[in-house]
Amino acid sequence: MDVYQGAVAALVPFLVAERGYGYAAVSGVVLAASLLSSVAQPLFGALTDRRPLPWLLPVSTLLGGAGIALSGVGGSYGLTLACVALSGVGVAAYHPESARVARSVTRGTGAGHRGMAWFSLGGNLGFAAAPLLVAAVVGTGGLRLAPLLALPALAGAALCIPVLRDLARRRASAADAAAKRGRDDRASFVRLSLAVVCRSIAFVGLSTFLSLFATQRLGGGTAPGTAALVVLYAGGAVGSVLGGALADRWGRVAVARWSYLVAAVALAGVLLVPGPALYLFVALTSAGLYVPFSLQVTLGQDYLPTRIGTASGITLGLTVSIGGLAGPLIGVLADATSLRTALLPLVAMPLLSWALFRALPEPAAPEEEPEPAAPESEAEPAAPESEAASAAPEGEAASAGGGP
Repeated sequence: MDVYQGAVAALVPFLVAERGYGYAAVSGVVLAASLLSSVAQPLFGALTDRRPLPWLLPVSTLLGGAGIALSGVGGSYGLTLACVALSGVGVAAYHPESARVARSVTRGTGAGHRGMAWFSLGGNLGFAAAPLLVAAVVGTGGLRLAPLLALPALAGAALCIPVLRDLARRRASAADAAAKRGRDDRASFVRLSLAVVCRSIAFVGLSTFLSLFATQRLGGGTAPGTAALVVLYAGGAVGSVLGGALADRWGRVAVARWSYLVAAVALAGVLLVPGPALYLFVALTSAGLYVPFSLQVTLGQDYLPTRIGTASGITLGLTVSIGGLAGPLIGVLADATSLRTALLPLVAMPLLSWALFRALPEPAAPEEEPEPAAPESEAEPAAPESEAASAAPEGEAASAGGGP
């Protein structure tokens, strides 16, 4: 599914080259992909809080692929917006239920953030593959070949059908039953959500314009831009797994906080340091922004343990997609000044996330599901007679010792 989120940014240079879109126009395309997603994901999350909906996974995968595939068919700007918006609806439907299934696999235990890190790795690999896929298809034959981009969605939907129904039905309800014993910490969840919004503005703004910025800085056609996007998304894959490992030692909140400081410095390097060093700073920025990514999902679920689907829909959807709302503002500013000038305010976003994380507590580990009581025949053996005697009152001990 996440290959189609990454495909939107990867299509930007081709929309500029073939259709003559300006910065504001292509940022509007990114906004269309994220706007419906941002509104709809919490709604889908609330639905999955009521009952598991495993059928959403294959259906939403098909919607995500169909929207991107159709975006290259019509030449009108309105049709392009409608197609990428359809893909955004698919993304909205997919993430809350998929996050619920990922959590159910680890039963909401202390290993939950590690499991979510590996779950996020799959999405990040999809993001990383998107520029290569778009370059191989659209770069070869133009936007008219965009319908071929639906093939991964068909494969993904086919893989979902035989597996996820049974997995979601049997495991999600058990994980929810354990989670609902906790109490919601809404204040911390709001602060977390604001931090994710700031992170999203930085990442979506950078990913939308990175290929154009790299092309301007390095020249050589679309290849430098495609390479920069691959580095950005591949660094995210590494960062997600690294985040789970680091959180085992130092805790999720502390790891996320320091990662945002690294991201702020690295993002400044992307925009200000000349030459091929851009790729190094892109990798550091990506790792800094993605180390907290899966940690934020499990933090949100632990802050709202009675509403796992809603928490997943907000942290994976609403707050992430809100970053797309800043895209048109960056595009308008870039049209009026320069692309570097328009991107420089993004450096402040990881700093704001760092400040918000300073006020967040580390949630207590979720309760384990209670083990069923053992039958009497399998109960723990009775204490030896001598131990029983010593534990009994004096009179009872004497009578116990005086038997035949």
